[in-house]
Amino acid sequence: MTSNRRSILVLGATGKTGSRVVSQLRQHDVEVRAASRNGATRFDWGDEGTWAPALDGAGAAYVVVPEEVDGAERVSAFGALAAARGVERLVLLSARDWANSGGEAELASERAVQGAGTAWTILRPTWFAQNFSEAPWLRDPVLGGEVVLSTGQGLEPFIDADDIAAVAVAALTEDGHAGETYELSGPRLLTFGDAVAEIAAASGRDVRYVPVDQAAFAAYAAEHGAPPETIEVLNALYGWIAEGREAHLSDGVQRALGREPRDFSDYVKAAAASGAWRD
Repeated sequence: MTSNRRSILVLGATGKTGSRVVSQLRQHDVEVRAASRNGATRFDWGDEGTWAPALDGAGAAYVVVPEEVDGAERVSAFGALAAARGVERLVLLSARDWANSGGEAELASERAVQGAGTAWTILRPTWFAQNFSEAPWLRDPVLGGEVVLSTGQGLEPFIDADDIAAVAVAALTEDGHAGETYELSGPRLLTFGDAVAEIAAASGRDVRYVPVDQAAFAAYAAEHGAPPETIEVLNALYGWIAEGREAHLSDGVQRALGREPRDFSDYVKAAAASGAWRD
């Protein structure tokens, strides 16, 4: 790992990937500016006044754009400011499913980073394995014993968030990753039913997967308090999986790190041992 005398700015530092990027950078004795809306290093996409102080002294930045942010406009402005303040590398968290399905927000954010005037790397992960243990909209159904989804028997190569972070750290600190778009997946295709069965076996919980059509899922999600816009997005994502659009592996982890990605079973065993699915 190359040394970097300047700090690395991590946006979304309390999120699933950002927190892991922060942790792994610190394990390598890299100076980190862990930024969030309420953190010691404050960063708010809606308040440009927070941007320059967050970028102060940074030589690279890990960029995570929340769904509610206008990616093209905001990322373009942020990238220009970062380049003007001497940032040399930007690593953007995108998404394989949205990007490959023509998601304009994701692709616009990618173009904005590519045009910022810095070295850049794009990360396009598949579904996070950690959604089952860290996202309430999947963890709560696991705890409740029924995971009701409109994913059918579609296959997904779940990626471990620790692998996403490892690729991000490599791109932020090492040479050889500039100009790369890494599509990141796990090493194996599973249905959501397969995933739930592995979680049930490892955790000792009685959990079953219940595949339903999109109308039934919309009704179920509405009953459980999901707003209409969230239901629409989830049904789109689940529909792509059900149609088999995501039923392929990607080699981004291998290309970036020279090793195989972590298997879903390894994640499940570790999460169960940590108490992730205890009430």
